Amino acid sequence: MPKSKVRKKTAYTPPVDRRTPVKVQAAGPSNLFYKIVMFGLMLLGLVWLVVNYIAGDKVSFLSELGNWNFAIGFAAMIAGLLMTMRWR
Repeated sequence: MPKSKVRKKTAYTPPVDRRTPVKVQAAGPSNLFYKIVMFGLMLLGLVWLVVNYIAGDKVSFLSELGNWNFAIGFAAMIAGLLMTMRWR
């Protein structure tokens, strides 16, 4: 049986029309105000839910909101948690 021919691969050469990569400057640490707002939102949402459970029927504006208290508390906590993605 005859032997098959061996094909030679050409060496890879990168295209010339591409630009050189630009180095991105590293961002510094987050501002103190950003951290205060981030942790403050998480804590505010938690306190809102705890107060709603403990004294929701005794506080007039909390009783008027009804089940919207859960949305307000969880929205504040989620906003704080979403801020952690940009925290450096």
